[in-house]
Amino acid sequence: MTEENETKDELIQRGVIESVLPRAMYQVRLDDGRRVRVGLTGPSRHAVVRLIEGHAVEVRLSPHDPSRGQIVRKL
Repeated sequence: MTEENETKDELIQRGVIESVLPRAMYQVRLDDGRRVRVGLTGPSRHAVVRLIEGHAVEVRLSPHDPSRGQIVRKL
């Protein structure tokens, strides 16, 4: 595995939606205990994806601001 792939894998973490915020944003508690504010990825916005509190999701964290991210997949 190259360093680039390792970096991408480290940025994706699992978590649970804690609360639904306005403008398609969500508060997610990651498995390591951190809270992050996340939105949906582009393709997920176009598909009908229903997310509510308690759903498990995979989150891609921003490399520039680790308190922000995008929901990549609903588990």
